[in-house]
Order: sequence, then C-alpha cells, then structure tokens
Amino acid sequence: MANKVLVETSARHAHVTREVLDILFGEGYELTVKKMLSQPGQYASAERIDVVGPKKTLSGVSILGPVRPETQVELSLTDARSIGIAAPVRESGQIAGSGACKLVGPKGEVEISEGVIVAKRHIHMTKADAAEFGVVDKQVVSVKVDSADRSLIFGDVVVRVSDSYALAMHIDTDESNAAGMAPGTMGEVIK
Repeated sequence: MANKVLVETSARHAHVTREVLDILFGEGYELTVKKMLSQPGQYASAERIDVVGPKKTLSGVSILGPVRPETQVELSLTDARSIGIAAPVRESGQIAGSGACKLVGPKGEVEISEGVIVAKRHIHMTKADAAEFGVVDKQVVSVKVDSADRSLIFGDVVVRVSDSYALAMHIDTDESNAAGMAPGTMGEVIK
C-alpha cells in the first residue's frame, strides 16, 4: 500500500526514570509487561500512577516501559486543561520548560518541575520505510485519514526515522476522536 501508514492512538501515559520508579513503587521495583506495543521493545506495564495537577487528578495513568533517562508524562490537550497544566505540544524527549505535576504511586510521590507534554503527532519509520515514502528524518508531512463521518487531514506530522522503529503513526485521543477513528485505520502520507 503505497504511502499508507497504520494510525495508532496513543492514550495518556508516563515514562519514568529508574529513580522515579523506585520512589513510586519501592527500591528495585520492576515494571510488569501487560502488553507489547508496536514499537520494538516498548510495552504498556500493568502499573498505574496518579497524575496530579492544580485542578484535579488523573487516576490510573499507565506507565510505558522500559524505564527512560527522563521522566515524561504525555497527555492530550483535553487532559492537560482538565487538570490545570499548561502542557506544550512537543516531540517526545523535548521536555525543557514543559508542564509540571505530581506523580503518585503506591509507595511514594514525586513532584516533577517539567516533563508534561502533549505529544506532537509523528510517524515512526525505518530508513527503508523513509526511502520508500520519499521522506527524511524530521520532515513535516500531512496524513489523510478517511472515516465514515469525520475524514480529515492531519498537518504538522513529524517523520522520525530510526532502524529501531516500526512503521506507525501516533496521535493522541483528542485527535483520534476528532477523526472518528477505529482500530486498524490507515492514513495516506501527503508531502
């Protein structure tokens, strides 16, 4: 399927460091794999935490594994606004100057001064995928999604190229709902 990519919905989640995991769940705690994700080596864990903002709390937020070098919370704009956090739209890992919150686990809690973002929509591609699509790393494209009643074109989609990736586009729940998407939805990359 030329120029077609699976569009996946990435629900709210957190990535945590080893240190933060130890505080939230206890020294030496290991995440439990609940479900493997489309990106190689990435998984949704069985562990859940609360994300506390100035206005309210989001309970039962999934931690994605494995542990990361930086703690990061990815919310939709609706989530962020509902709990009172000004979360910028950013690429994963670009957390400088982003939103703050408190994370609460069964054994402890941690205040993070930055790390809450709304993930910029993106497509994971291998080098071979990028060559086939005629795009390069960090190129910004659009993706057309057809649905029964809410077809739309997503602009400002960042192409992320690495041979450690598997081909898939990621959008958040707000974006998925706006398009009325169902699992297995394919998008057409438009340059």
